[in-house]
Amino acid sequence: MAAASLTDTQGILAIAALAVASCAVICCAVLARSLRRLRSDQRLVLGDGSKRDLIAHGATLQQAFEELQEYVGEVASRLDERLEGAESALAGAITRRALVRYDAYNELSGQQSVSIALLDDHGSGVVLSCIHHREQARVYAKLLHQGRSELTFSPEEQEAVREALADGASGGRAAVASTSGPDELGD
Repeated sequence: MAAASLTDTQGILAIAALAVASCAVICCAVLARSLRRLRSDQRLVLGDGSKRDLIAHGATLQQAFEELQEYVGEVASRLDERLEGAESALAGAITRRALVRYDAYNELSGQQSVSIALLDDHGSGVVLSCIHHREQARVYAKLLHQGRSELTFSPEEQEAVREALADGASGGRAAVASTSGPDELGD
């Protein structure tokens, strides 16, 4: 009688229900295994003792990134301000220089007189001339403002200024020019 009951409608429905229930149990087992893997991966991301979920952790990370971005922006703006201050301070620094040696009195004493131009990026600065004679030495200083001076320059001083302005891009190498002639410094 048991075999006959499997072939009738109720038996077929019971076998179909058993097959569906078996598939459901297998699917539940697969899903449970997937859920365990997901929880294990979530523990790796969140840490072992964390009671929050992945969404809350993501929101916390987003907030931390926004705070970090704001901090970095503030630091960058402060650095920009400091850099502008340093650049303006450097604009007035001596960046162009030249040295011209010569024999001011034609004494054949080895070109002991010098004219030195010390200028900034705007062509402003000072030109120093040291005229050496056997018994004495004289030092002259003339201001230069944006490439112009109120006082007349000697040819050696003009040469020093020209060399300093020409060498500004290369960092200002010491230019040595040999000239001979009487002392023609315009004071």
